[in-house]
Amino acid sequence: MTTNSRDILPLIIDGIRERKGRKITVVDLSDIESAAAQRFVICEGTSSQHVAAVADSVREFLLENARIKPFNYDGYTNAQWIVIDYGDTLVHVFLPETRSLYDLEGLWNDAVISDIPDLD
Repeated sequence: MTTNSRDILPLIIDGIRERKGRKITVVDLSDIESAAAQRFVICEGTSSQHVAAVADSVREFLLENARIKPFNYDGYTNAQWIVIDYGDTLVHVFLPETRSLYDLEGLWNDAVISDIPDLD
């Protein structure tokens, strides 16, 4: 099954929202040659357990709904920042203070950045 990156974005967002992940931001890097991916999806959880639960939810949601497994993932050891690699899309789940420290949105501020509203 081939799925382009546009097809998985709604599934990623639904997976984040399933476990109440907050402050979802999509960073479109497709026009930046030096970028590691075409797109970042960034969100946050309220604790390390919540960060891990949100990351698990994204992985489970894509597997159950589109039979897509990530190429890799990392960060579960301390769960301050978990990244899930879907090839041209990287999903970053942060603790708020870790997100602020690394400031991926600021680092890639020449990209098209879209905030997805929280549901509640």
